[in-house]
Amino acid sequence: MNEIAHWQDWRKNSSRMPRNSAFLPFTHQVVVTKHSYHGGLTTKLFARYERYTSFQRTGNAVLNTAEDRQEKIVDLLREELFLDIKTLTKRFDISVATARRDLVELEEAGLLRRTHGGAVSMSQVAYDPTNETRAVSQRAEKRAIAEAAAAMISDGDVVLLDAGTTALEVAKLLVGRKRLTFITNGADIIAELIRHDASSVYAVGGEFAEINRSFRGPLAEHFIRQFNVDKLILNAASIDLGRGLIFTGSPVNASIQKAMIEVSSRTIVVADHTKFTKSSFSVTAKIEDVGTIVTDVGAKAIIESAPEKLRRKFVIAS
Repeated sequence: MNEIAHWQDWRKNSSRMPRNSAFLPFTHQVVVTKHSYHGGLTTKLFARYERYTSFQRTGNAVLNTAEDRQEKIVDLLREELFLDIKTLTKRFDISVATARRDLVELEEAGLLRRTHGGAVSMSQVAYDPTNETRAVSQRAEKRAIAEAAAAMISDGDVVLLDAGTTALEVAKLLVGRKRLTFITNGADIIAELIRHDASSVYAVGGEFAEINRSFRGPLAEHFIRQFNVDKLILNAASIDLGRGLIFTGSPVNASIQKAMIEVSSRTIVVADHTKFTKSSFSVTAKIEDVGTIVTDVGAKAIIESAPEKLRRKFVIAS
């Protein structure tokens, strides 16, 4: 946090308080911070009374205020994808209730996002990045995810590929397979399939969106609803384990993805570990309503904190 004002007003021990008493003095501390929250400047006032957290019989005291602790939590989240409640209680020698209160206050300040059992960083916010941005991000992880997802496709399947760079990697691995029927709204995926003479390709038409090189809108959704699909490879902008939701970057994207899910017998979501530390705009589906989510080892710690019924949905590619 950027500290604007910070002062302490120590109240002296009462003369009636016994020497070396376990009763500790209060500190009155006010901290005003400014921080960025979803692109806007917000000012939050922290004002509270804090006790010393430890007292040595020699008369020395060690100060560990909530602000100090919360700043350290934010620092840790810059280094780690996920912090759970158990880790916080052990690291700072605090109760579960105190750890949860810290996370609530930091979430209100826009500095993290609480999830089931802990918190993730809010340093990145996902909307609709361009395909150029997506293509250079997490290349090795996306390749591993694509290999795991491609292994779930059987000969003779009708495969619907959502527009996106990870789905494109899946397409590259499937073009040599026999008796597969492909349907896609991704311009780059269409080009890849045609270039390698894929056996059967249906290109979804509609309004072209340059930002992610996809066809979408009512015409695209109508076209998709004419098919009965075996496997859907679906991209995700972000995944919120706490709420059990899968997000995409815009309502238009959400609408066509919902149509894809409706016509598919099995939905395979492909999402690298960075998708668990982002916040997006529009809900696509509940995690419990999709078949499988394929991710990389970077998301392992976050997934382990999820409820058992959600953990069963995940496949970690290595």
